[in-house]
Amino acid sequence: MDGDLSSSWDSDDEYEKFIRRMNPPRVVVDNDSCANATVIRVDSANKYGILLEVVQVLMDLNLIITKAYISSDGGWFMDVFNVRDRDGNKIEKEKDLDKIKNFIRKSLGEDSSFVPSRRKSVGFTPSSDHTSIELTGTDRPGLLSEVSAVLTDLRCNVVSAEVWTHNSRAAAVMQVTDEETGSAITDPEKLSRIKELLCNVLKGNNRSRGAKTTVSVGVTQTERRLHQLMFDDRDYERSDEDSRNEHHRPKVTVVNWFDKDYSVVTVRCKDRPKLLFDTVCTLTDMQYVVFHGNVDAEGPEAYQEYCIRHVDGSPVNSEAERQRVIQCLEAAIERRVSEGLKLELCTSDRMGLLTDVTRIFRENGLSVTRAEVTTRSGKAINTFYVRDAAGNPVDPKTLDDIRAEIGQTVLQVKGHADHLKSPQGSPTRYLFGGLFKSRSLYNLGLIRPYT
Repeated sequence: MDGDLSSSWDSDDEYEKFIRRMNPPRVVVDNDSCANATVIRVDSANKYGILLEVVQVLMDLNLIITKAYISSDGGWFMDVFNVRDRDGNKIEKEKDLDKIKNFIRKSLGEDSSFVPSRRKSVGFTPSSDHTSIELTGTDRPGLLSEVSAVLTDLRCNVVSAEVWTHNSRAAAVMQVTDEETGSAITDPEKLSRIKELLCNVLKGNNRSRGAKTTVSVGVTQTERRLHQLMFDDRDYERSDEDSRNEHHRPKVTVVNWFDKDYSVVTVRCKDRPKLLFDTVCTLTDMQYVVFHGNVDAEGPEAYQEYCIRHVDGSPVNSEAERQRVIQCLEAAIERRVSEGLKLELCTSDRMGLLTDVTRIFRENGLSVTRAEVTTRSGKAINTFYVRDAAGNPVDPKTLDDIRAEIGQTVLQVKGHADHLKSPQGSPTRYLFGGLFKSRSLYNLGLIRPYT
């Protein structure tokens, strides 16, 4: 029986490849029909997850989607995207236009490895270059510092990481290497020890909701995996206190269009980069198919409208399901919202750097709400969003102390003045610099500016 089922899956996969081979995707890039955006038209044989596939490619190419028209009713996928670069301009260079076309064609082609299904386990992903650690747990001040300290004690070097927090939950995807070998960690005893200690840190005092620590295989795009981790951790479930803050939330509605047997989802919220990816990612991971859609993000407010059905062909058919779709989309939009003061650190990478920096944040009463850690050619380029431990704006004096300890040329402030507490009689020099005393890590030469 199992052999028959496996044979059926193989046949379905071969049939899909045959259809894609006979109907290769067509990508047209047009710079003439729109005055302020490059228009990308994608025609391809339809398959589950194809919309997310294309949106993810555009996001990975650092393109901003200002408008989108989606149609995938039947066996064909026909979508139009108006895009700009990060500076808000059309894509003019021929090599960049060719790169866009080639990336999309490769993604949708016969040998595409995109998998829309969701990995259930949380733990380590094996790789020859690094070990990927996936974490979820209850958020609290100093959590990233504690996690980093465990990894440093176990002689693990963090080469990249992304951390999200939302609704009192935290999720992270971290790539680490063994300090001795500079490559992936392969020792089973060491992997088991890492899992055990990190699980204890993540559970904290909340023993009812901890992190799973099983070994998983396969590779998923980091930001998509973070959405999946937080969804699995039910970060969309709100407390009574959160329910009282409804006016701060995105406006999401779900109504049924009975004549067409669709459910119509509409989203209105402040526009930001990667918003379309976040909503489409969540609908796909909840196993809904977008048949038609319209996206407009040219103004400060983004508007998205989707006609959806579940993969089983049914629209949203209960009030409980409707509320779940609304809550999950709200959570998907809120997870990436950067709450707090933005700090950027650029310096030579070394073992324990993340531990030292986050320890200084913790000792000065700051909590990290989001973090992106990268290493390029021996340089650490890290971004942190921070607030004080009570969730309030950062006190300028605290920022003074932190930059004095780390080094003002190493740690730059990139946020806005409204993320700083108004100082009593203090000038605005706290935001953009001033004269700081140099001591500790910077003075000892343990952290040097990136020049």
